[in-house]
Amino acid sequence: MEPLPHPQPPPGTARRRARDLGIVIGSAATGPLNAITDVPGVRVGHTTVRGRPDVHSGVTAVVPDLVSPHTPLPAGVFTGNGYGKLIGTTQLTELGTLETPILLTSTLSAFRVADALVGWVLQRPGCEEVQSLNPVVGECNDGLLSDIRARPVQEEHVRTALDTASGGPVAEGCVGAGAGTVALGFKAGIGTASRTADLAGEGRTVGVLVQANFGGTLRVLGRTLTPRSVGVGADVPVPPADTGSCMIVVATDAPLDARQLTRVARRAVFALARTGAAYSHGSGDYAIAFGTRPDGVPMADAGLGTLFEAVLDAVEEAVLNSLLAATTTTGFGGRTVPALPADLLLAALTSPAGP
Repeated sequence: MEPLPHPQPPPGTARRRARDLGIVIGSAATGPLNAITDVPGVRVGHTTVRGRPDVHSGVTAVVPDLVSPHTPLPAGVFTGNGYGKLIGTTQLTELGTLETPILLTSTLSAFRVADALVGWVLQRPGCEEVQSLNPVVGECNDGLLSDIRARPVQEEHVRTALDTASGGPVAEGCVGAGAGTVALGFKAGIGTASRTADLAGEGRTVGVLVQANFGGTLRVLGRTLTPRSVGVGADVPVPPADTGSCMIVVATDAPLDARQLTRVARRAVFALARTGAAYSHGSGDYAIAFGTRPDGVPMADAGLGTLFEAVLDAVEEAVLNSLLAATTTTGFGGRTVPALPADLLLAALTSPAGP
């Protein structure tokens, strides 16, 4: 296998994001990087695992600086459709606290990833006496393009993603847990975005990261787009009904409690409908929202409207970024899924007759 920790494209070769194309979702300003790492104290790491032509998989880590079993962060979770394996969800729901980084991976690798996360946390300074912790691991089924039964993600890949997690720009598209995912008829992967909001007179940031792998028909700025309509082929393979999913991670420095963060997570799943999500029987659609201020006084519910809107816009943009950053991929069984080409997307959006 070829492990690739947090790969970044060479200068000048990165694919353009939605805003680079003039596609602006909502009116709120983004953070400096338009990424989940705009939230202070949040880092992201990827390890991409490839064994061409049959393996396109990996792991992505969202790492809040303060999180540990001794310093849990307030968190909430929402299940849009529960056909998935979100490890750690019951305690997260019951207690409203996050004790570990959040890891994303492939379905059949989720259990190994959770075990590796436990081992990594137990070895952290100050955790020598920890006897119980709740690892949080989400997954999407990348079996359309990757040999999922090979379970290629190993402990060393998990540790690399955690140990190399950093602030700054976040690699998107076919990286980490998004290496083999497909969404809305196109090659997808990891996407991220952020928004700033005025809450009770103070500027706050909300950032999202998505692992996009769900069915439906893509909608961008009100236009419905398919591989055929943008000219990249009509015979794109469709994932089986029992595959799919979308994992959404939301981080914010707004002072919110677990109940309020659950409301935030709910809006994140709602936002997938804007992109054309089908929420099918076989799609596991989940959002986890956490706050980076464990001791803040929760703000009033009446002031959350601006934050809810920011989450809706950021998730929509993050999904689009995941598509635009991805590259056409040929994988397991010789199946090929095309990327969403920026030039053809813009042509479709500006066509008076529509696609």
